[in-house]
Amino acid sequence: MSDRPESTPPAEHPNWPALVEDAAQPWETLSSRALVSGMRSVHEDHVRLPGGVETTYQYRQRGPRAVFALPVTADGQAVLIRQYRYPLRATVTEVVAGGIEAGESILAAAQREVAEEVGGQGGEWIALPGFYPQPSISGVVFYPFLALGVTLGDMTHEDTETIERVVVPLPEAYRRLEAGEIHDGPSSLTLFHARRVLEDRGLL
Repeated sequence: MSDRPESTPPAEHPNWPALVEDAAQPWETLSSRALVSGMRSVHEDHVRLPGGVETTYQYRQRGPRAVFALPVTADGQAVLIRQYRYPLRATVTEVVAGGIEAGESILAAAQREVAEEVGGQGGEWIALPGFYPQPSISGVVFYPFLALGVTLGDMTHEDTETIERVVVPLPEAYRRLEAGEIHDGPSSLTLFHARRVLEDRGLL
């Protein structure tokens, strides 16, 4: 983990506590089996719906969590990345993102990913609304942040990552968003939620 100044942990975004299972479940799980084990496990359940219909459902279980972060430097530069994504066979523009490790807080995970992927240090961290990226097939939960006043240093990419740091003025980042040039959905939503804060601070 990279050394960096300690930041005051932000309060949770008000919507974070709502990202939990419902108390009552309308579908009854009759059986469940793992089709794929490992980091991206896939389950297949046999379920009964309220009307009595039975069917099978393949999905990723609730539990995995990830963070997304838009770092902004003191002089108003947005720090994005260009990353090669093997399933797409394409390089796409994204905000910083990564999984939350066991025993790690949501904020600590975001700070670690920013340090590793773009060399970002310090800053004021603002929690943004969390969301489900693919609720029809996945129980993964994403937690985004806006980080203001970040300083940039050396990056420490993993051997399996092909990442380029992209530093652009905030208006250019949002031009790309509005032009449909940010093809990654979670990155687009992170930028969308960050916009009001940036406008309120006079940065955009």
